[in-house]
Amino acid sequence: MGRGIAIAFAYAGHRIALVDLKARSAQDWSRLAQEARAEIEASLQALVELGAIRADQVARIAARIEYVDLAGAPAALADAELVFEGVPETLQAKREAFAALNRMCRPDAILTSTTSSILVTQLVDLIEHPGRFLNIHWLNPAYLIPVVELSVHPGTSPAVLAQARDLMTAIGKLPVVCGATPGYIVPRLQALVMNEAARMIEEGAATAEEIDKATRFGMGLRFAALGVVEFIDFGGADILHHASREMSSTIDAQRYRAPKVLDQLIAQGHLGLKTGQGFYDYHDRDVPAYRRDVLLRTLGMLRHAGLYRPAVDDTLS
Repeated sequence: MGRGIAIAFAYAGHRIALVDLKARSAQDWSRLAQEARAEIEASLQALVELGAIRADQVARIAARIEYVDLAGAPAALADAELVFEGVPETLQAKREAFAALNRMCRPDAILTSTTSSILVTQLVDLIEHPGRFLNIHWLNPAYLIPVVELSVHPGTSPAVLAQARDLMTAIGKLPVVCGATPGYIVPRLQALVMNEAARMIEEGAATAEEIDKATRFGMGLRFAALGVVEFIDFGGADILHHASREMSSTIDAQRYRAPKVLDQLIAQGHLGLKTGQGFYDYHDRDVPAYRRDVLLRTLGMLRHAGLYRPAVDDTLS
């Protein structure tokens, strides 16, 4: 992940250091640095082959990335504005890494963890000046996927959060913020979908190929045009409630049980777009214009997928 993050910043014109905090022999360090350099250059070459960058840009982008061993770490980290910890997913490894970062980084440097499994509230006690700490979770490949998930603890400074968001935005990312929740946003949602897909194969409900076709060009296409919560409002909270009731009775009561917030919205008559209020408030929106925009987004995804077909024109027959 650290190598992907390095590419993301170098791609955006920033100098960035990949710092190794582990004591190694000169031979082991040389091998690690060469491996990292080769992987990064291979990733950049792949972008050339795909037409994303020019061949003459590879060397310039790669030159913005510095490879730093333990001996050089204090100097490299002394002036760092933002630091991403990316050591193995154990509390002991995190404890050792942040002990070193506490010593080497300036007091106002923003410290973050890229952990995918450890809550920000579990790590904050490892940090001196905890107001500067948050988790920043990247999605692979880090240099391509725009969304980064910023997970904050109650003591995260609002100024630090704003600065982190601005830095992410400045390199072309789309930061989203969540609290100290297991799985952040994307992994938590996608784990449910992936497990259910595997379960459908296990049950013999559909083949892997048919499920992938349905998700790429059905569910995936729709959710690329509409956010998940926006989709609830667009179709109606009552529709989701009814579907949940049916599937909870025929598939699994716990997995498909509607959450209480859905019951509350229905009790209040807040069904979504059709009533002017759902998870979003539509009273001050131009609803016909919004519906046209959703249709435009969907048509755009159809064209991108190569699935758009113009209507049959009888005048040409």
